[in-house]
Amino acid sequence: MSLKPNGLARAAVRFKPASFAGTFVALLMSALIVAACGVLLETGIRASVPAERYANAPVVAAADQSARVVADTVDGPEETEYPLPDTARVDAGLAAKAAQVPGAAAAVPDFTFPVHGADSAGALTGHGWGSHAFTGTALTQGGAPHPGEVVLGADAARTAKAGVGDTVVLETADGRTGFRVSGLAEAGAGDTVGEGAGGAATAWFADAEAPVLAGHPGKADAIAVTAKDGADTDALAAAVEKALTGTGARTLTGDDRGEVEDHGLAYGKETLFAIGGSFGGIATLVAVFTAAGTVALSVGQRTREFALLRAVGATPRQIRRAVAAEALLVAPLAGLLGCLPGIGLAHWWFGQMQDRGAVPEAVGLHVSGFPLLAAVGVGLLTALGAGLAAGRRPAKIKPGQALAEASVERLRPGVVRTVLGVAAVGGGSALAGVAASAAGSDAANASLGVVMLFMLAVALLGPILARLCAGLFGLLLRGGDASASLAAANSRTNARRLASAITPIVLAMAFASTLVFMHTSESHVASEQLRDGITADHVVTAPAGLPADAADRAARAPGVDAAVSLLDTQVLVPVRGGGETSLQGTATQGVSGSGAQLAQVQDLDVREGSLDRVGEGRIAIDRTLATATDTGLGDRLSLYLPDGTKAAPEVVAVYGRGLGLPAVTMDRASLDGHVTSAFADTLLVSGGDAGPLAPLGEVTDASGYALAQNVDREFGAWANYMMAAVLGGFAAVAAVNTLVMTVLDRRRELHTLRLVGSTRRQVLRMLGWESLLVSAAGVALGTAIAMITLTPMMRGLTGEFPHVPPLLYAAFAATAVALGLAAVTLPARAALRDRGA
Repeated sequence: MSLKPNGLARAAVRFKPASFAGTFVALLMSALIVAACGVLLETGIRASVPAERYANAPVVAAADQSARVVADTVDGPEETEYPLPDTARVDAGLAAKAAQVPGAAAAVPDFTFPVHGADSAGALTGHGWGSHAFTGTALTQGGAPHPGEVVLGADAARTAKAGVGDTVVLETADGRTGFRVSGLAEAGAGDTVGEGAGGAATAWFADAEAPVLAGHPGKADAIAVTAKDGADTDALAAAVEKALTGTGARTLTGDDRGEVEDHGLAYGKETLFAIGGSFGGIATLVAVFTAAGTVALSVGQRTREFALLRAVGATPRQIRRAVAAEALLVAPLAGLLGCLPGIGLAHWWFGQMQDRGAVPEAVGLHVSGFPLLAAVGVGLLTALGAGLAAGRRPAKIKPGQALAEASVERLRPGVVRTVLGVAAVGGGSALAGVAASAAGSDAANASLGVVMLFMLAVALLGPILARLCAGLFGLLLRGGDASASLAAANSRTNARRLASAITPIVLAMAFASTLVFMHTSESHVASEQLRDGITADHVVTAPAGLPADAADRAARAPGVDAAVSLLDTQVLVPVRGGGETSLQGTATQGVSGSGAQLAQVQDLDVREGSLDRVGEGRIAIDRTLATATDTGLGDRLSLYLPDGTKAAPEVVAVYGRGLGLPAVTMDRASLDGHVTSAFADTLLVSGGDAGPLAPLGEVTDASGYALAQNVDREFGAWANYMMAAVLGGFAAVAAVNTLVMTVLDRRRELHTLRLVGSTRRQVLRMLGWESLLVSAAGVALGTAIAMITLTPMMRGLTGEFPHVPPLLYAAFAATAVALGLAAVTLPARAALRDRGA
């Protein structure tokens, strides 16, 4: 069949453009969503950050900053990378090997670690002095440091009020020690990256001593290789790679060096993949789903026109060709125009993620023709497929039958459509059962299928559901006036029209409720667990970390019963979900004291075992994690420590508050050498007064600490609300668009009502009642789908039922009703005015 526009298609678009306005809007919105998500996905694939600290080191050797899992798939073994929570390090001795390769001027082991000054010196950043070879740092006074000595930056020297020859007391992972100031230096560009024009307080130590002070003896963050004049970077990289073969180090050049500097890039890519890929896939399905329904409605509204064409001699082939050609005329233009706001949405969304720290500032948004072409193509295929499917029956039936069906709606639904709809209901119910019996990610994954299948069922069984809703709500309307009774009769008689209006509202309500109430449910449980779990009287925190002896100093304060410091980090835990193994980043706390001391300041709600046994090679975990990993008391849990080191500690306790509090509890010593910062993040103190604790950091009570922790979850809330706004907003526009289309298509009917004596007010009241019926049915069905989806998901993730704030739900429902009323009454007033009614 040729798709070249024929006379019928060109005439229809030219002389009746209003008939295609709704289709145009739906396809434009579809292109907007697909383009925005596609741009974000492409940015995630191409994202990189330029080397700044290593800008003058053309080759960098560093450890792999990802943990890898190999899974067997239909296509063979497939490897998946997961970014490590902390820095994986290499043997500092590799610098000697790299320095000997042809073309290498020097190979310097690089170290970056936090340092605490005396009470007046504040927090500093420590480096090895050898890094000055590639960072541009230069001495202004004195000489290079030897073991036991330090070179201070201008800011650090000014704060400490120290000069060359003086002694400053600094605290590192190796303890509190006095260092002689051997020199003062001006930090180069490589040492002031991200710290503004004035730089930051910096200290440089002897390279032989730096790894011990950093808490990683014999290890370096990376090996920076500088090149001799005229040396080729690719040749130098190949030589370094060959020299370091078998050591586990990766040789990096160009922008790949930036990944070693900025570990936020890996998490930024994950975020962009999640939004552009995972969410983008769902959004694309929803967009296609909605646009297809609008196109089908548009074609269905022209059944009378097609029937007349058949009556005057048009062949079925001409009708099908006209429908396809109309799609070719409308869809490309709608797609192209939709791409422009789609790019704008992607820019705004990307900027918001950068402002919230989810994506590094150095990453730029990539906009190419691929996602835009995909957006236009998806819209065109959707319009073609939906148009041909909707026009199939009016094209093939006899002209007389076509005219009859154009006058009276066909009551019996199609057999294929009904069978598929029932199958979708069955599949959704089965998945809901799977989700109810699963836990963790398995429950979440199954629940996603639940909402999609039930939405498909609503679309396929729409006329049947609409007739049922019309009958149910019609009972209430029959008790009203003539306008209400007429609205009920209209709804029962025109179930297909009613279904086309209900479906987008169901879509908006189901997706918005699922995304928003998923977050409110998790936040509600986490807040309760955090509030009940922190039993300490005082909580001490410090942005740069607490002093190493903070717990001991607090314990000596008058009236203090217990003081425990916590180091917050993450470990990666292998979790089975959907038949595959993935690595789940799991919040972890390293505890300085004993289990008995921890119990005095933190109530983890221990269900099995005892915290007293937590120690070297022994951990406690949350019950949800235990279920997800099929691990019980006495079993060993395989995991990756923050720097990627594999471990398999024994589980000696299982507790119930791992959503508000960390899901893994281990002793602080087990994390030594596996984290960048040796300084604890939080100090929990039971008893005593807050005054003596003030020199250690910011002191608050348990409720203030809980409030601060809830604020830290802001990005997760924002991300969920954004996705709900995008999907819900799109579905809301689709609902308004559909309602406007149905009202404008009924102009003949509205004019007839006026001719038989109905007043303008009565007609508008009838339409208002119909709008309320549509909104109520959409809200009820959408709420049912959301609750069927959320209940097993939340039971699996939190062990609780969904938490639905009444005011927030009421706002959703009121918005749906208000949009429905506006979308019906405004075009109806215009239509009645045009008729002179």
